[in-house]
Amino acid sequence: MKGSIKIGKVAGIGIYIHWTFTLLIAFIIFSNYRAGQNFEQILWSIIFVLSIFVTVLLHELGHALAAKRYHINTKDITLLPIGGLARLESLPEKPKEELVVAIAGPAVNLVLALITALFITIPEAEDLTIQLSSGINSGNFFLNFFIVNVWLALFNLIPAFPMDGGRMLRALLAMKFERYIATNIAARIGQIFAIVFVFLGVFINPFLVFIGLFVFLAAKAESEYTQTKSLLHGYKVKDVMMKQYNSIDAGQPIKTAVKALLDGQSKNFLVTENSHSVGTLSRDEIIRALAEQGENELIYKVMNKDLIILDADAPLENAYQQVQENKSTLMPVVENNRLIGAIDTENILEFIMANDAQAKSAYNGQKF
Repeated sequence: MKGSIKIGKVAGIGIYIHWTFTLLIAFIIFSNYRAGQNFEQILWSIIFVLSIFVTVLLHELGHALAAKRYHINTKDITLLPIGGLARLESLPEKPKEELVVAIAGPAVNLVLALITALFITIPEAEDLTIQLSSGINSGNFFLNFFIVNVWLALFNLIPAFPMDGGRMLRALLAMKFERYIATNIAARIGQIFAIVFVFLGVFINPFLVFIGLFVFLAAKAESEYTQTKSLLHGYKVKDVMMKQYNSIDAGQPIKTAVKALLDGQSKNFLVTENSHSVGTLSRDEIIRALAEQGENELIYKVMNKDLIILDADAPLENAYQQVQENKSTLMPVVENNRLIGAIDTENILEFIMANDAQAKSAYNGQKF
């Protein structure tokens, strides 16, 4: 993620912290100072926030290590002011595996809460309110730590995407229904919770409105993504690849690419060198290079070298996932290490629309 600083590595997984985390620390110092707290009280608040982010890191590592059990690697974990983000290379498709991976995060929080409970005495309701209202200090640090871990576990168990509870619900439903149907049901339930959050937020806490909107949009995105993948299931890359595509030699100047751009409707070009794919060149990259380097700059110096090469027999749904994750616009397709075509975002989307229309037509035909 842009703007993130690597702070270490755990179990081969890169751990990053986003620069906006410093804004959170600054906000805590400022707000506590304005509230009249002394240096020691402010320091305890900062230490507590840092301990919570260690907890968030352990939560995400729970997901990552559970996924590793099923041979799914985690690209990295990024700590943000609003929580943590573990980027798995893929999500487990089997319901039981997804259930284990999803429940691993909240399980970490519950274990931390149970361990903490062994060393603290939970006061009565009246005393609890008094202790919590005095801010973070040495006397209530672990009590607050216990409460936050319980809260994190319960919050993440809410059956709504993108919380772990939403994925657990989908996994349980997928044991009986097709995955895309299970996702749609789980997404609808999640959106109901989102509406409740927004409603409560209007009267209780405006922050709940933000959470509700985030959950609603996340549930919608998850449903659409899974629906799209279901339409691609069973197809291979070669079923949709373009056999006729525009390529350009890496040793040519930018003005050659400009001419090719103006002569046709293609906005993306495959860059080749000695008949081998070495990169891609988009319309935006051509215009930027023309403005910054001039028309005589060589293409290989300005092309996108982050090339993703697809095997012709690879599942199309996997290719779609790669497109989404890497924001690729054009990818060469090979068979026996020989270039036979190319695939881009547009022709995948056209294939999706055609399949969707065909599915709706078949449904309407059966209906009547």
